[in-house]
Amino acid sequence: MSFTGNFSCNTLRVGMTTGTINFATDSFKLALYTNAAALDETTATYTAVGETSGGNYVATGQAVTATVNYALTVNGSVAYVSFSAPSWTGSITARGALIYKNGGTNPAICVLDFGSDKISTSTFAVTMPADTSTSALIRLV
Repeated sequence: MSFTGNFSCNTLRVGMTTGTINFATDSFKLALYTNAAALDETTATYTAVGETSGGNYVATGQAVTATVNYALTVNGSVAYVSFSAPSWTGSITARGALIYKNGGTNPAICVLDFGSDKISTSTFAVTMPADTSTSALIRLV
């Protein structure tokens, strides 16, 4: 199965309402995947199925830091979460990524679809959106 878009996962919504996901205190990881992965909003936990390999990429991905922000805007207020941008060296091909909480059952946070295979021969870097109330990866309006 191929990637079909970017998604916030159902486990994120449940975790935020039950308190099992806390962006201010939990640790998170970003794992890279090939087009063989089947990831969407129903992805519940980290999975090794379809995970990429190569270069200095290690299974389960790399730690990313979440930054929680709050902003007053013209139309109200927005809470938003940004993540640090991981990178790996070497030859790596990836179609997308999964951000997940590192620990416990490793609940899925969001699926990132790169739109096509991205290939690196020296450094594979994931560029995150700007850390603003209108661009951050996760925004609660």
